[in-house]
Amino acid sequence: MPNLVGGTLQQAQDRIQKLTGNPVFITRSHDASGKKRNQIADSNWKVCTQNIPAGTMFEHDTVIDFGTVKLEESC
Repeated sequence: MPNLVGGTLQQAQDRIQKLTGNPVFITRSHDASGKKRNQIADSNWKVCTQNIPAGTMFEHDTVIDFGTVKLEESC
């Protein structure tokens, strides 16, 4: 698992899909601010956390979840 904290949610999803070779690999995300907002335009959200630590191996069925906030917000 790469360290994807700090980039956009779209970049994180694209990186996982490229890494796995699976263009439909699904990742999850949630609003790390606690406001329970949906991440509709993924490029407008930045990754603050990831549930799989960087450097950890993951399988095709691993659930990857990113904690995100809007680009203009602090993690």
